[in-house]
Amino acid sequence: MPLLQITTNQEKPTDRHSLEKLSQETAALLGKPEQYVMLNLIRNPLMLFAGSDEPLAYVELKSLGLPEQETPRLSEALCGLLSTHLNVPAERIYIEFSNPPRHMWGWNASTF
Repeated sequence: MPLLQITTNQEKPTDRHSLEKLSQETAALLGKPEQYVMLNLIRNPLMLFAGSDEPLAYVELKSLGLPEQETPRLSEALCGLLSTHLNVPAERIYIEFSNPPRHMWGWNASTF
């Protein structure tokens, strides 16, 4: 149910450990079981932010029941994670938060 999608011009981590940590930490941040977390890391070397191709990332965090008042805390935590795991500085990260209606999120041949 939570989806963390990261598009970056940085190299993907070569070890699975970094991706596993991102998945675990996303679950912990949201207070959701990791068994429902999906992580999608996309490398796009043709990205610019403020006219520069220095390390950058565009992140989408979608989760049912995502409380709007928690987005500042989540932004700080996600920026820290991306700085650690992908070497992208916080000032070069945009994050889009989304709380879709349950009937608009499908899984296992049904919806939530």
